[in-house]
Amino acid sequence: MKALRNLGHHERIIRVSIGVILLALSGFSMLPGWGDLLLMIVGLIALLTGLVGYCPAWHAVGLNTCKVHHDQTASGQKGGVHEHDTPTTQRS
Repeated sequence: MKALRNLGHHERIIRVSIGVILLALSGFSMLPGWGDLLLMIVGLIALLTGLVGYCPAWHAVGLNTCKVHHDQTASGQKGGVHEHDTPTTQRS
């Protein structure tokens, strides 16, 4: 089964950072009433989506910030010619 990801590397780092910050702020009980619970829920969502690399909301909207790696060419064969694949000549 192919892993489904729609978050790019930088976005994942930002989401994990925001999630940790929001969870820390919710631990300090800075907001009255339901504010701490709201911070905790949003922080957990940001942290989990950042760690997993998949956001259901982005999927529903059709956004994808993950770079696409083309493993196959249009003909169905693996990769093209890479620099390290070309034969080298040895000089004597």
